[in-house]
Amino acid sequence: MLWVKTAHILFVIAWMAGLFYLPRLFVHYVEGKAAGEDTRRLVIMAKNLVRFAAIMGLIASIFGSWLWLGYGLSGLWLNAKLVFVVVLIGYHIQCYRYTKQLELDLIVHNSLFFRIFNESALFIVVPILILVVVKPF
Repeated sequence: MLWVKTAHILFVIAWMAGLFYLPRLFVHYVEGKAAGEDTRRLVIMAKNLVRFAAIMGLIASIFGSWLWLGYGLSGLWLNAKLVFVVVLIGYHIQCYRYTKQLELDLIVHNSLFFRIFNESALFIVVPILILVVVKPF
């Protein structure tokens, strides 16, 4: 089961890397558009990254489900963690929506919004980390 846990952690790291960098692309896109720069490369990068992150998240979820089936429900901390995981999936879906808006050149938010949006992922990940390591309940 330790190999499954290792794989789960690895794919979660890859998923989070994508989710942490994707909003930075939105910031660069908005600022590049405002400066009159060519932003087509950023759109391509965002499309590829949102797809990559989705695959990593899916694989992380498969290994996480495998762990859940192997260990069972071992405490309320796991239920709380799963709530935050659902919120993280919602965050990813919103990143996908923003990527679609990039493709259509319909972004309505400014770079400050996307900078805050980028940092807000930490408010989802930190509680997950605390719940997994500390298991407070």
